[in-house]
Amino acid sequence: MSIDLTGLTARPSQVWGGVRLVPLVRDEPVPGLRLAPETYDEGLGVVQVGPRAAYVSYIPHAFVLNFGAGPEAVYGTHLDQPGESRPPGRARLRFHRRMARRVDKDRLRFLPLHLALEGYLALHFGGPATRWQEWSDRAIRNGLSPRCEESYTGAAVQGLDEALRVFEIHPGQCGVLVYAADALATAFVVPHPDDYRVLHDTLLLDLFGELIYHYALLSAPVPAFGARIDDAGVRTLADLRARAAAQTAAWTDFHDGVMSRGLLAGEYTHQHVHEVGEFRLSRFLPSFARGRENHLGEIVTDGAGRAAYLKTYRLSEQQVRRGHLLAALARNDWHVEDTAAELGTDAAQLGLRLERAGFGSLIRQDVMDGYRARVRRGR
Repeated sequence: MSIDLTGLTARPSQVWGGVRLVPLVRDEPVPGLRLAPETYDEGLGVVQVGPRAAYVSYIPHAFVLNFGAGPEAVYGTHLDQPGESRPPGRARLRFHRRMARRVDKDRLRFLPLHLALEGYLALHFGGPATRWQEWSDRAIRNGLSPRCEESYTGAAVQGLDEALRVFEIHPGQCGVLVYAADALATAFVVPHPDDYRVLHDTLLLDLFGELIYHYALLSAPVPAFGARIDDAGVRTLADLRARAAAQTAAWTDFHDGVMSRGLLAGEYTHQHVHEVGEFRLSRFLPSFARGRENHLGEIVTDGAGRAAYLKTYRLSEQQVRRGHLLAALARNDWHVEDTAAELGTDAAQLGLRLERAGFGSLIRQDVMDGYRARVRRGR
């Protein structure tokens, strides 16, 4: 399944250093849906994911989907009252029951990108379903627990804060595509232009992968989009408007066909999370194909499958490699020889690949030592 951005049009980009921001505008807002922020000053939260399972995480904000919403205002700012004080040096724990939870009959609160990243971290989390001789007692008993991945907040991505500060918000803008060194970092789409104005700066609270962090840190300034109009044949303002419109259309075609192709042309596996009326909240995982862009994320689609809300996360090559290996093992019921044959290698090479990917402890120590010896003898 692919991602459908029908109804959203890419406008010419704006550049700050190595960061490129591409606005996405709608002709009409998505009817019957609004998105509002819910911010937490301390940011430390306990997420309850099951009756006896929870984890502590940095949670700077949540989103609240309002279904069947009318033309009400969206509020996202808290002002301290005169004389109001907060105790220093303490962080309050906020308890969240599940990643997405209905807080009213027509309101759904969820944690942006936590919903999507949970799907990646839980990928084949149970480990081997069959006790093949290669797997350690730990693999059978605990599976892939614990798993962790490194991410950075948007505030740590060099140039993003300044880019958002000087960025011109377009009339009708309902989203943005963020590039670092012209690599697509994230797509962010909301239902209504007023929602986007409120949520524009929340990109600094979002999570970005190590690939994007390093691209932004090491990138030289990227070229800005410059429209050049041949004045030959331009006699009236109508002629000038037509030439300008043609330049804008050319940029949109180039962007959709080249720059965002890795996201839009990808194949994704969707997992349904919640549904209200015609709207469905889902998270999605990529195919983990090597040598190409892989994005995961969360999306709210309408009855026609078009994106009303979208937020994505770009995986690094190391993260793609881990997902690729886990998916191949799961397809082959965690049988090492069969998985190695599918990947065009042998069991020893596959064992070392698993070790380099951080999964070496799942294989029995004597088996791993045998793999190393076989590889050394083969050199």
